[in-house]
Amino acid sequence: MMELEKHYTNRTGWLRAAVLGANDGIISTTSLVIGIAAASDTRSPIVLAALAGIVAGSLSMAAGEYVSVSSQADIEKADLAREKMELESMPEIELRELAKIYVAQGLDEDLAMQVAVQLTDKDALTAHARDELGINEITQPKPLQAAFASGASFISGAILPFLVAFFAPIKSMVFYQYGFAIVFLALSGTIAARAGGFKCG
Repeated sequence: MMELEKHYTNRTGWLRAAVLGANDGIISTTSLVIGIAAASDTRSPIVLAALAGIVAGSLSMAAGEYVSVSSQADIEKADLAREKMELESMPEIELRELAKIYVAQGLDEDLAMQVAVQLTDKDALTAHARDELGINEITQPKPLQAAFASGASFISGAILPFLVAFFAPIKSMVFYQYGFAIVFLALSGTIAARAGGFKCG
């Protein structure tokens, strides 16, 4: 039995949000800790500021990602509604339009029309959504998934400089934060690349 080829396109939505969230968590928390550490000789205000930054940042990232992806989803829904209306009001024009798309992709006119007719008979809206609008189920925006990925990844990224703030010597805190931030960002990039199917090394 032939095995299905593994693709990573279905990870696009949440992976983008996760990478952005993790990197933002690392950079913003590191910057916050460095700022407080430069003005404080004790650990408590540094740790408390980092903790507050993690909570505020994760909520902000999740909310922002939800609104952003929801807007994209609303646009796609509006396009699909308009396409459905056009299919009902002028099906012949839409059929020729679909055939032209396949001609542009390399099919001859007769074959393109046959393909357009068969796909239209099966599911006209899905065919037009995929080939005319570029909308499909795999890359369809998922606001809740993106919001969760962004918020959770922010926390996972921010926890790293928080731990450095908790354990690193106070007098050398700034230098530790700079050094570990570079390491954490490199690690984040490596994990993201592997999750996206890129073979590191």
